[in-house]
Amino acid sequence: MNGANSTYPLLPGHEIVGEVTEVGSKVKKVKVGDKVGVGCLVGACHSCDSCVNNLENYCSKLILTYNSIDTDGTITYGGYSDHMVANQRYIVVFPDNMPLDAGAPLLCAGITVYSPLKYFGLAEPGKHIGVVGLAGLGHVALKFAKAFGAKVTVISTSPNKMKEALEHLGADSFLASRDPQQMQAATGTLDGIIDTVSAVHPILPLVSLLKSNGKLIMVGAPEKPLELPVFPLIMGKKEDSGWEWDWRNERDPRDD
Repeated sequence: MNGANSTYPLLPGHEIVGEVTEVGSKVKKVKVGDKVGVGCLVGACHSCDSCVNNLENYCSKLILTYNSIDTDGTITYGGYSDHMVANQRYIVVFPDNMPLDAGAPLLCAGITVYSPLKYFGLAEPGKHIGVVGLAGLGHVALKFAKAFGAKVTVISTSPNKMKEALEHLGADSFLASRDPQQMQAATGTLDGIIDTVSAVHPILPLVSLLKSNGKLIMVGAPEKPLELPVFPLIMGKKEDSGWEWDWRNERDPRDD
């Protein structure tokens, strides 16, 4: 986070899990003792076009889990707080058999890669998915894609990650993105790519890996602009899209 945009005192944390200790009189969704999670947002205007269409995460008046001003004028504090108060609309109820520590990463990294895989029709057996970068987001994207039955190729600038990708995380293949021969051999083989890298990196080699109608989905956030090769997109009817945490796929009537 840029220090110039920070409001102090600041308590970060946006993959939050815990147990409900108290509820308001109108709360229907949770009860005391429930295991719950809170993700990256805790409020929105609830009246704009995005909110009406169940897309609060794109609201221009979005209230983040921390470092935002809530509707009552107070500063929001994140998951490193001792306690947290949140509207039931932004609480996810965990099943009893899910460990809290395992559920926490799903509230940001998890939904950031799960949602585009589902939205773009890539969460299907037989699809061939590329995952660029094998850090937090890439790790979860690989596990989700494999769980959906897809074939997964990890694409990385670090050849030393090949063993982890193939032997420990179950990837089907590995591409060293700085090896021209490997990249050339994989041209036109992928139905979709989840690009998790938040540093400036070349896009053209990734576009070349896509089949016709392939999708390149950017979930990383480089600080500087990337160079987008438009002609290869046109010639292959390929798609380049940005994505962020889109966790409210279906409205829960108990939220209202």
